[in-house]
Amino acid sequence: MKKIDSLFEQTQDEYLRTRYVANLQNHAMMNLRFDVRNAYEKSVRPEFERENGRSPETGHEIYKAIGNNLFFRSYSSIRYNAQEMMPRSKQAAVERNLQQMIDAARDIAIENPAGGTLKTDSDLEMPSYITAVDVHLTPGGYHTEFTKDDVAQGILLGSGHAGPPINPGRVFGSVGHSISPWLKHTFPDFSPSNILDLGTQGGSNLIAYGKEFPGLELHGIDIAAPSLRYGHAKAEQAGVKMHLSQQNAEKLDYPDSSFDLVVSSFFLHEVAVPATRRIIAEAFRVLRPNGIMINLELPPHKSCEPFIDFLFDWDCNHNNEPNFRNFRSQDPTKLLIESGFSDDSTFEKTIPDVATFSKEQYADLLSGNTETPLHGRGGWFVFGGKKN
Repeated sequence: MKKIDSLFEQTQDEYLRTRYVANLQNHAMMNLRFDVRNAYEKSVRPEFERENGRSPETGHEIYKAIGNNLFFRSYSSIRYNAQEMMPRSKQAAVERNLQQMIDAARDIAIENPAGGTLKTDSDLEMPSYITAVDVHLTPGGYHTEFTKDDVAQGILLGSGHAGPPINPGRVFGSVGHSISPWLKHTFPDFSPSNILDLGTQGGSNLIAYGKEFPGLELHGIDIAAPSLRYGHAKAEQAGVKMHLSQQNAEKLDYPDSSFDLVVSSFFLHEVAVPATRRIIAEAFRVLRPNGIMINLELPPHKSCEPFIDFLFDWDCNHNNEPNFRNFRSQDPTKLLIESGFSDDSTFEKTIPDVATFSKEQYADLLSGNTETPLHGRGGWFVFGGKKN
């Protein structure tokens, strides 16, 4: 039986286009994004100071002041168009072989060689914050199903496509490989028997945690059935036993005290602010005593100087991420405490990204001998708590 990823076959032109768009987007996100500072320092800030008698104090003030700057507008145009072109560069290859991909996912689910499980729910109601926009400018977002047993959006947005990752540090598997050593270092007696990944998509991050904690029972939920079907097929073909379930993280169907470890990665900023509170409360409910919740997320406004704050919020205005800024305006520790975590059991931390450093450098950063770089520049912002 062919592996599901092998059925994603691009023509040479399609493949080259995907690589070009990926490199263009990487250039915009990792180079041009910080070159915007030059335009800000040379013209935008001095003009703001002349008019207001002070420097901008928030990212939102910078955004309003820089809106007509030619370099910023050019940067935004390049980044927006690259983001929009990425799914389009792969869409033809997905549609061309979609039925074979669906058949492959069905067949592997029947054979089920690794013993994992897949549960979908055709009656699950999609929240309006999911259906209102095509998130990340991807037609159909994560959740849309175009045909029975669809896997298209999972493959389109998954990590198993031909084309390189837009930003190697954003490959979700590296999140699990980064967080796990930090957990072991910070909580040396913590030895989880199972894990729940909220917003797991195809489960790549779960696989990473499984490698770091041998014997860990892997569970993941997502609202998007195409991603879960795709992830289940990949896991079974890789011999990884993973339990995937289509659920809304605001109302989990697991009993109280079910998991030792609950995680999420770049998930909470995708949902409406009231939903984040319900999700964290649900995570607290399903955690066992001494269990840990840890979320890798965008750093909040309170921890960023105004210009970095402005850069992070670009997606809210230009990338169909309407909840981005409102999520970042919250206090992560306050969210945790409101959900049941005690103040002395919570943490907010920037940890090193394992994909950026050698083992020796990573160990040095963990020990605190060297300061961890900013989120997105070699570091990841995480927050969470331990259930007493």
